[in-house]
Amino acid sequence: MPIPNLSSAKLKKVLAALEGNWQAEIEAHHTYQTLADRDTDPVRAQVLRHLAGAEWEHASLWHGRILELGGSEPVYHGSPGGEANSLANRAGGVRMALRRLEIEESRHIASYGEQLKALGDEGSIAILDHVIEDEKDHYRELGSLIRGHYATPAGAPRIDAKAVLEEMLAKRAQGRKQPGSWIGDAIYGVNDGLGAIFGIVSGVSGATAGNQSYVLLAGLSGMIASALSMGSGAYLAAKSEREIYEAEVAREREAIQMNGPEARELLSLYYQVKGLPEEDAHKMVNHIANDPDQLLRALTSERLGSSEEALANPMVSACSGALSTAVGAIIPIIPFFFMQGIPAIVAAAIISLLAHFAVGAAKSLITVRSWWSSGMEMTVVGALEGAVTYGIGFLLGKGGM
Repeated sequence: MPIPNLSSAKLKKVLAALEGNWQAEIEAHHTYQTLADRDTDPVRAQVLRHLAGAEWEHASLWHGRILELGGSEPVYHGSPGGEANSLANRAGGVRMALRRLEIEESRHIASYGEQLKALGDEGSIAILDHVIEDEKDHYRELGSLIRGHYATPAGAPRIDAKAVLEEMLAKRAQGRKQPGSWIGDAIYGVNDGLGAIFGIVSGVSGATAGNQSYVLLAGLSGMIASALSMGSGAYLAAKSEREIYEAEVAREREAIQMNGPEARELLSLYYQVKGLPEEDAHKMVNHIANDPDQLLRALTSERLGSSEEALANPMVSACSGALSTAVGAIIPIIPFFFMQGIPAIVAAAIISLLAHFAVGAAKSLITVRSWWSSGMEMTVVGALEGAVTYGIGFLLGKGGM
C-alpha cells in the first residue's frame, strides 16, 4: 500500500487511530475465543471461534499498516480473556454477552465509518472498507446466535460434525448453570427489599414524625416478612421448575424407548435448523445415539432449551433471595438505630436513594443498559415512592388514624 505524504501531526493522529483499531480487534478476538472455549453448545462455540479468527485477521491488517507507516510495534493492554471475563458478561451469561457484543459490533461499524471520512490515508481506508463489511456480517451473525439460528457465517469452513461431537462429549461433564444467574436473583432481591421497606419506613415516618420505636418495629417486621416471603417464593419456584423438567425428561425417555428412529430424526432436524448440513447432522445424531443417556440429554436440551445442570438449586435460590432481600430491606432502617425525628428521616432518605442508584447501576450487569441511566431511573422511582408513602403516612397521622 502507498505511504501517504502526511504531516507529522497528521501521521501521529492516524497511527493513534490505527493502534486503537488494533487494540479493539485483538480484544474482540480474545473475547470471542474465551466465550467459545467456555460455551457448552458446540455448534455455537464453533461459530464463535470463526468470529475470533476473523477479528485476528482484522488485527493483523491494522498491525501491518501501522508498521508500514513507521509506527511502533503495538502492545495489547487488555485482559487475556478480552471482555468475556468482565463482571457484566459473567453475571449475564452467554446470551447477554452475545447481546453486548452485538452492540459493540455496531459501535465498531459506526466508528470505522467516521474514520473513512477523517483518516485521509488511502491504505487505511482500503482496510476499513474490508473490515466494515466483515463487521456487518458479524453483527448479523451475533443476532442469529442470540435468536438460536446458527447459520454458518460467510467464509466459515464447513462445520465438522465429528469435531462438534467430540467437543460435546468432552464438555458433557462440564454442564453448569448459566454463570452468575444467582447474581441476577440477588440484585432483584435487594431491589425488592429496598423498595418495600423504604416505602414502609417513609410511611411510618410521615405518620409518627420519625418516632424511632415505631419505625424500627415496622421496618424490622417488614424486613423479616419480606425476606421470608422472597426466600420461600424462590425455593418453591426453583423446586417447581426442577419437577417440571424431570417430568419432561421422563416423557422424552419414554418417547425414545417407544420410537427411537423418530427421536433421532427430530434431533437431526434441530441441528439442521441451527445450521448443520443434513449429512453432518445425521452423522452427529448417529454418534450421539450410541449412548442412550447422551441421546436423551441432547434431545431434552433441544426440546426444553435447558439442561439439568442449568436448573436453579432450590436451597441456593432460597438463601440468595432471602439474604439479598434482607440486605436491601435493612438499608432504610439503619439511621433509626442511632437517631430519630427529622434527622433520621433525612438520613434514611439519603442513604436509601443512594442505595436505589447503586442497585439500578448494578442491574446493568444483567442488562445492556447504561449503568448511569439505570441508576438514575431507580433513584427517581425510589424518590417518588418515598414522597408518596411519606405523604400518605403524614395525612393518616394528622388525621389521628
